[in-house]
Amino acid sequence: IRFIMPNDTCCTSLCEAKLLLIFLFLHALEMREDGSMEKELEELRRSRPKPPVGGDFTLSDCFYFTRRGIESILEDEVTQRFTSEELVSWNLLTRSHKDFQYISLKITLVYGLGIFVRYCILAPLRITLACIGLTWLVIGTSAVGLLPNWRMKFWLSELVHVMCYRICARGLSATIHYHNRENKPKKGGICVANHTSPIDVVILCNDGCYAMVGQVHGGLMGVLQRAMVRSCPHVWFERAEMRDRHLVTKRLQDHVNDKTKLPILIFPEGTCVNNTSVMMFKKGSFEIGATIYPVAIKYDPKFGDAFWNSSKYSMVSYLLRMMTSWALVCNVWYLPAMHQQEGEDAVRFANRVKSAIAHQGGLVDLQWDGGLKRAKVKESFKEEQQKQYSSMVVGEDSSSNSD
Repeated sequence: IRFIMPNDTCCTSLCEAKLLLIFLFLHALEMREDGSMEKELEELRRSRPKPPVGGDFTLSDCFYFTRRGIESILEDEVTQRFTSEELVSWNLLTRSHKDFQYISLKITLVYGLGIFVRYCILAPLRITLACIGLTWLVIGTSAVGLLPNWRMKFWLSELVHVMCYRICARGLSATIHYHNRENKPKKGGICVANHTSPIDVVILCNDGCYAMVGQVHGGLMGVLQRAMVRSCPHVWFERAEMRDRHLVTKRLQDHVNDKTKLPILIFPEGTCVNNTSVMMFKKGSFEIGATIYPVAIKYDPKFGDAFWNSSKYSMVSYLLRMMTSWALVCNVWYLPAMHQQEGEDAVRFANRVKSAIAHQGGLVDLQWDGGLKRAKVKESFKEEQQKQYSSMVVGEDSSSNSD
């Protein structure tokens, strides 16, 4: 500290010294340039000559791993994507995720009036509309399912589905702006979109009908699934079937090869992300060879938080929170159809589609797997870093001989 502070003055308090060091460290993080492990370790070792044979080890290497560990904590790109997005300033239209703080009598009265309107007036109306929409979905699709497989049946099925989803959207006071409708998904293709909430299905189905893909459920969800599949060829899997990738791929291929069936709606992230970024797309839906129709969904956080934090709220609690928000405002962009290029594998194709969605929606394009929401980092990732450092310490020749 004496070396840093001018005029031989130093921090008289240990707390001030810690704050100064933290400030300097954060400043170094801002000024640093990302580089490879080899370059950064070489910079640390620049005062120590390298042995002529084999690799080398120096105690200063620990500073590199310590700094990278602290950077991972400060610049965590995974955990922060699964927490609700905080606005810069509270605007009386969204919930405050912090404890209530008294500011003035006027703001308190307006806040109390807003709670009364949302919970005592809007919530009962929205719950009623949602019940009407779901009830009509069960009755309507069950009735349409009794008709023979004629063109009229498919037309009535799409009409019933869209009507019910629009009633449910009214139950959320959804205001949806659709862009580039000339690029809407067509039959025989796959629609892929970023995933923020289960309500994404309602948002997209307000403007067209899709075939859903998912696991068979029980209870109320099971009743809805059985009713929907009677009138429309949705793709539902048993739990054991979901683990069989070949079976899943085969059923999806059979669906998209039939040009009379609706486009499949898939969320390749596999989990909900908090409306700020797009995480890694699973490659399964990109291995089929079908036409991909990308769709970008972006919610306006000023009117309500659409993100479903499944580790914190159950489905019922989440829906009640949405029905007690002021509104659900979002933009939907239909992107031009994309095809797998020659020599392009499924992973690169998925990343190309993901980048297009992130760019259009103004979202951060991340390479991390959304499964890290509940799972640990794969051991293979750790081993890759260990092997890379081992090759520097032991030397390329020695490591190859030991193998």
